[in-house]
Amino acid sequence: MATRALLADLAADWAAEGGDPVRVESVGGVDAARRVAAGEAFDVVVLASDAIDRLLAAGHLVAGSKVDLVRCDVAIAVPEGAPHPSVADEAGLRAAVSAASRIALSTGPSGTALVKLFERWGLADAVRDRLVQAPPGVPVGRLLAEGAADIGFQQFSELLGLPGIAVLGTMPPGLEIVTTFSAACCIAGRSMADVQPLLARWRSAATDEMKHRHGMIDARA
Repeated sequence: MATRALLADLAADWAAEGGDPVRVESVGGVDAARRVAAGEAFDVVVLASDAIDRLLAAGHLVAGSKVDLVRCDVAIAVPEGAPHPSVADEAGLRAAVSAASRIALSTGPSGTALVKLFERWGLADAVRDRLVQAPPGVPVGRLLAEGAADIGFQQFSELLGLPGIAVLGTMPPGLEIVTTFSAACCIAGRSMADVQPLLARWRSAATDEMKHRHGMIDARA
């Protein structure tokens, strides 16, 4: 879901450049990986890089077709109108997490990384019952806007522009969580030769401004 808005714009750009129309279906990453593994006839899948690697290893994607598209930082947000805790450094963020009564995380790689961070801080037991995991496909920002959590963490691209929340910034220095999103050709879809021009356009510098607008940077950077 972190790439949903970006992929819609990339598909429109491809069509504007004369390419065949592309239909994008955006779902939670866990669901996307499951459907590709089940053999649904998708031409391309875009997921976190490690998820792409697992699908490649299992033989569901075309060997040699993986390309890294974008990188995105995890950001921190609170409900609109709530106090803004200081999260500019590790001590401030740890204090904010310790003080929060409900902490929203995603089911994706950012959620996994944050749980590991809480473990490293020795807070895993203290916060376990306060963690609110967004269902697949549901943005953490929605939980914040609805009052289901006091602080939340997700890819910046998924929090950007959501109503009802305030984004405090990305993770502080030394605690950065950066996810690389990659694309690859599906075994059940069109041939790699058919898909490569599309991926080359999405990977090119011509789409950098679009990626920045959606809170990401090209994976070449």
